[in-house]
Amino acid sequence: MNPGAKQYTGKQIVVLEGLAPVRKRPAMYIGSTDSSGLHHCLYEIVDNSIDEALAGFAQNIWVILHSDGSVTVADDGRGIPVDLMPQYGKSALEIVMTKLHAGGKFDGQAYKVSGGLHGVGSSVVNALSEWLRVEVRREGKIYYQEYQRGRPKTKVITINQTKVKRLKTLIPPNTTGTTVTFKPDPQIFKETTKFEPKLIKKSLRNRAYLISGLFFHFYNEQSQTDYHFYFEGGIVSLVKSLNKNKNVLHPPIHIKGQEGDKEVEVAIQYNDSAKETVASFVNVINTSEGGTHLAGFKTALTRAIQDYAQKHNLLKNGKLGRITGDDTREGLTAVVSVKMPSKDLQFEGQTKVKLGNSEVQPFVTKVVKQALDTYFEEHPSDAKAILAKILITVKARRAAKAAREAIMRKGAFDSLGLPGKLADCQSKNPQESELYIVEGDSAGGSAKQGRDRRFQAILPLRGKILNTEKARLDRIVEFAELKDLIVALGMGIGETADISKLRYHRIIIMTDADVDGAHIATLLLTFFYRHLPQIIEGGYLYLAQPPLYKISRGKEIYYAYTEEEKDQILASLKNKTTINVQRYKGLGEMNPDQLWETTMNPENRILKQVTIEDAQKADETFSTLMGPEVPPRRHFIQTHAKMATLDI
Repeated sequence: MNPGAKQYTGKQIVVLEGLAPVRKRPAMYIGSTDSSGLHHCLYEIVDNSIDEALAGFAQNIWVILHSDGSVTVADDGRGIPVDLMPQYGKSALEIVMTKLHAGGKFDGQAYKVSGGLHGVGSSVVNALSEWLRVEVRREGKIYYQEYQRGRPKTKVITINQTKVKRLKTLIPPNTTGTTVTFKPDPQIFKETTKFEPKLIKKSLRNRAYLISGLFFHFYNEQSQTDYHFYFEGGIVSLVKSLNKNKNVLHPPIHIKGQEGDKEVEVAIQYNDSAKETVASFVNVINTSEGGTHLAGFKTALTRAIQDYAQKHNLLKNGKLGRITGDDTREGLTAVVSVKMPSKDLQFEGQTKVKLGNSEVQPFVTKVVKQALDTYFEEHPSDAKAILAKILITVKARRAAKAAREAIMRKGAFDSLGLPGKLADCQSKNPQESELYIVEGDSAGGSAKQGRDRRFQAILPLRGKILNTEKARLDRIVEFAELKDLIVALGMGIGETADISKLRYHRIIIMTDADVDGAHIATLLLTFFYRHLPQIIEGGYLYLAQPPLYKISRGKEIYYAYTEEEKDQILASLKNKTTINVQRYKGLGEMNPDQLWETTMNPENRILKQVTIEDAQKADETFSTLMGPEVPPRRHFIQTHAKMATLDI
């Protein structure tokens, strides 16, 4: 043993008591301490109220976003028990709110079905809150306790009904239930403690789809708005909503099945797009990373379609090849919802994003396969429409593979194989390299001359590119401008796309500040969103913001990027008789020095990063703007014309 080494003894062992582990390592319990983890805290409390509804004891859930940044969740369920627990000498309410792994969902008696599993939801939220107040209404009394960073400020006390400040009289008097109000702790959530109303709305709406007969009420005191969600149609209504403004091929297929304590419900509807949208839930919890229930559904869908195609010889005795799982899910919109005893649930991690119960997969496969076999035989016209689309997908996949291989043979990752119009940068380090996608050869010429060739590459596009909203991969890779772009990016496309091979980590769309420029930018955004979403998800896509005006007075030159900025500059200048205002009609009007100084110089330029905060809303927007149906597009434009921005 090295005599100079520091000894490791019992003195170095640290035991974190109570909720201290949560504050020490919050990401272990809520996934992260960014906006996602912040909202996860809210959903933990909401899901506790939902568990009361699943048990048959609650009909309403209220969520109130307060002006001070705190949030309230209330229900009209039974209320958390408040009786004394002799082994602790404390109220059950205090134990639930301050002890990890304390709850009523372990033995499956108080809650047969629930999203709660580990008994850490309420206590974790309490630990990560600057303050939290809980009010329990039961047995004709109101019990109250307040906490600060997880520690009780008082014992559980009984307060008078008349002294309770009702939440805008939202909750009817003499109603049982639980009300929790908390404010996230800025010591934990250093990035942000601000809740996003649109994320809350989306979450509550999705939960309303999954639980028929339960009313969700969302009040935003900050904007003085309120929303109410209630859906009798359940997940069928959700599928219809997801397919809004899309050309659907058949009515929704609704499947329900039960085996012992396990229940599965599935809704399926195909549209004529190339996008797959499948949402999965377990006990109302959104399992964003899927799990065994989703795997079981995909297996059943593929087998049912393969069996039907083989039975009716739709593959021409094998001449069309075979149908893969990916083929069966192109254009698919589906919701898979499983309910099972909470005591049996096995999630991967406390954040419950992936189901791990192995016995669920064969159960879901059996129920869905049998139901689809029956449906296809009883509804041959729907089966024919679905199979017709899938067979087109099979043919397109084979054609796209051949075209993609042709691109690869050109040497997509070899500098000699890069498009001739690409002015590449000297750096081969993707993290410092930029690709400007420029509208037209004229602007491309100025950009090539004005750029910093060490790290800036220029790819000019001639004319408007293909609208890829519904274009299949074989058409895309045959379109010259898009083929050049795919080769320049270097990561491939389709099933062989590899984001690690992307040659530039800043891809900047730079078009004219006019209607045509906006149209070209939208076509490019559609291409990236539909066919290379990894680039947007990785944060690599940007929109350049060229100036609208050049304002000069003698040797003084100012650039204005908006009408308001132009007015401010003009108002600040004296001796206005010598002022010249030039409105740029296009990037080609700028000389290389001006384009560099205003739009390409990292020290001066303005870039807008393209993000997808709400994939469903973005999908709906692109379908509306770029799809074949004119009435929805006309309505969208008439509604949003004055806003003059595209929020993706």
